Amino acid sequence: MADRAAWVERAMAGMTEAGVRVVALSWVDNAGISRAKAVPLGRLHQLAGHGVGMSPVFDTFLVDDSTARTDGHGGPCGDLLLLPDMNRLVPLAAQPGWAWAPADRYGQDGAPYPGCHRSFVNRMVRRAADLGLSLLMGFETEWSLGPGGLGDGPAYGLSRLADSGAYLLDVVDALTAQGVEVLQVHPEYEPGQFEVSTAAEDPLGAADTAVLVRHTVRTVSHAHGLRASFAPLTTPSGIGNGGHVHLSLWRGEENLMHGGTGPRGMTSEGEAFLAGVLRSLPALTAIGCPAPASYLRLAPSAWAGAYRCWGWENREAALRFVTGPAHEASRCANAELKCFDQAANPYLVVGSVIAAGLAGCEEALRLPEEYSDDPAHADPVELERRGVERLPAGLDEAVRHLEGSAVLRKAMGDHLFGSVLAVRDAESVLFADSTRTQTVEATRWRY
Repeated sequence: MADRAAWVERAMAGMTEAGVRVVALSWVDNAGISRAKAVPLGRLHQLAGHGVGMSPVFDTFLVDDSTARTDGHGGPCGDLLLLPDMNRLVPLAAQPGWAWAPADRYGQDGAPYPGCHRSFVNRMVRRAADLGLSLLMGFETEWSLGPGGLGDGPAYGLSRLADSGAYLLDVVDALTAQGVEVLQVHPEYEPGQFEVSTAAEDPLGAADTAVLVRHTVRTVSHAHGLRASFAPLTTPSGIGNGGHVHLSLWRGEENLMHGGTGPRGMTSEGEAFLAGVLRSLPALTAIGCPAPASYLRLAPSAWAGAYRCWGWENREAALRFVTGPAHEASRCANAELKCFDQAANPYLVVGSVIAAGLAGCEEALRLPEEYSDDPAHADPVELERRGVERLPAGLDEAVRHLEGSAVLRKAMGDHLFGSVLAVRDAESVLFADSTRTQTVEATRWRY
């Protein structure tokens, strides 16, 4: 205990030296919105051990800040404790005077709260460890700048850097100063759209980093007089912003996505994990594409991964297998889930994907034949023969798959699973009568 107190004191001293005066403690709700409470730095020593109070009602918050009405979840009564993860405490480079830390939620008795998403990830990581397995995961973050923003010009065009170069430098510099390893940053398909990819790390770290990256992009954008949106769709006729997830499965120092006799060199365990994810994709869609707006983006022939299939370097497959350069395949081979977007809670995403994959390992599942074309242009009879099917075309359909998933229900536990379903059902009702344009306009600046 004394060692921890001394460690906290050193962390606070480092924050003081960095000019930090206030610390934002953040969590992400079931609607995918990052929420926060902020405390003066001087209180952090106390809060690191005892937490700050917060209401459980956030379990049922919707994207518009209304709440789902459901028994047993959320509500005005009760209180929780929000405890910062001091290991991720970091000064915000683009927001002088502020620091950030992700937070875990606990009950007043000190027990982990069953609705805590970071606790869910940790449980799934421990389940993998019990099998001798670990994972590396990472997110690609796409965003769009509002009207009058930077980056007009050809898709992926070098010319876009003429007016956005200084802005992107500030994004990269801020992320680097916060300890985030940037792999690449570039203009994306739509005008004013960009993407940054960050290095793979442990699953909880990857989800934390996804939250930090988005907040950093927002603050840098604000400093440039711009507004950033991570919404699935920002214009009614646009392509939209994805939230692709990369993952690899490891046993010790061995990458199980390489060096085996399975498809594309996967080991049997690597194949089984991906087969489990592929099997659960219709249900996982309700986690990774959690909003009515998500299904405006999840369209065929848009590189959104709208079909449940896998393929080597196939950007129209929901599960894209990536081997990387031949001389680095043992380190780089991984899989990418292309169908998800950034309305999703990243903690729910990584925890649910791990749960689905581990179920595949436990059942020694095998992948179907890979698909190497755009399913939207194929003969429907041939697609049916090969087991290739369209992912849910709407949130209601995805939620029905989630309701029927014994794998995800067991992994989340009744409390978390029930609160997720309550929010999904309520948002379906909220947007039931909205047009495409109304849905986009209502959610553009919420994510």
